[in-house]
Amino acid sequence: MATIKAIFSAMKKRSENEKPANIELRKRVQELIELKGGGYNETEVADIIENALKLLTDVKDTGDVRVIKTALRELRYAFRLFAPFAGKRKVTIFGSARTQPDALEYKQAVEFGKKISEAGFMVITGAGSGIMQAGHEGAGPEKSFGVNIRLPWEQMANPVIAEDKKLVTFKYFFTRKLIFIRHSDAIALFPGGFGTFDEGFEALTLMQTGKSQLMPLVLVDKPGGIYWKTWDINIRGQLLRDKLISPDDLSLYQISDSVDEAVKIITRFYRNFHSTRFVKNLFVIRLKNAPTPSALAAMNEDFSNIVTEGKIQIIKPTSDEIEDEDNLDLVRIAFNFNRRDYGRLRQLIDVLNGF
Repeated sequence: MATIKAIFSAMKKRSENEKPANIELRKRVQELIELKGGGYNETEVADIIENALKLLTDVKDTGDVRVIKTALRELRYAFRLFAPFAGKRKVTIFGSARTQPDALEYKQAVEFGKKISEAGFMVITGAGSGIMQAGHEGAGPEKSFGVNIRLPWEQMANPVIAEDKKLVTFKYFFTRKLIFIRHSDAIALFPGGFGTFDEGFEALTLMQTGKSQLMPLVLVDKPGGIYWKTWDINIRGQLLRDKLISPDDLSLYQISDSVDEAVKIITRFYRNFHSTRFVKNLFVIRLKNAPTPSALAAMNEDFSNIVTEGKIQIIKPTSDEIEDEDNLDLVRIAFNFNRRDYGRLRQLIDVLNGF
């Protein structure tokens, strides 16, 4: 926890050439934080307060300010709700709210929720009916989160999660989608409408551009179904053919018409791989087991096209990770990643999971 003294020290350089009024404002903000009793991330909170005060002169439209106010309130509440479960991996299930309980896809979502929770994952859905309710039914309320959205139709919280404390309701789609991605370790998409496509493409875009952690994304169809196969044909026949995506981007998702296989795709992703982190220019991959010297040599040969300089090598925890106490017990490999070829990076993770 940062102290008031530490905050002043961090801001000293910035204050040297500022106007006296700005320095006084910063002092008052720190006094306000001290009056509140302090807490986590005091430097960052001070910056939020300062930027909030700038709204008084920078943004005239009341509607625009209300967007900021509501988004901040919703995100703060949602982060607090998820915080006690930070150590548990979670799978988000997307799919149509209109799928009926007698549909095969509904029964598959129930089965998937049950089996993925038995594998140690919690389940997040949009809290509505259809596929969302099915996922909650399978996992049970104890292992479920509901991330609801206020709509004038078809989006009341389903009875499985409606009375549970792990339910949060959003006004805006953008804050809701941020929470989905921020807290997901995997995504399963069942057949759905515009919303399902939107959520799926958003997840793919964020992984493709490095704006989210890489995670398994599996598109689940009914046995013999062609919903996602048709989607995939369009991806390959239009986007890939016209070079609007790279061939390696196809590694960011997998299609299955088997619940058991979908569960395996997710659990195998974390068989050896744990997580990634940038430490300055170094890309660090945390693992449960280290690659052998021969495997490391093979990776350096096969994946040299994503390394900008140097080699992929085993390292000890960096100073930044030690300071943050960030999974210090795990094995680490690291390299200078080109920050572009995330589909290829996904293939590297598959290789690491083969050890």
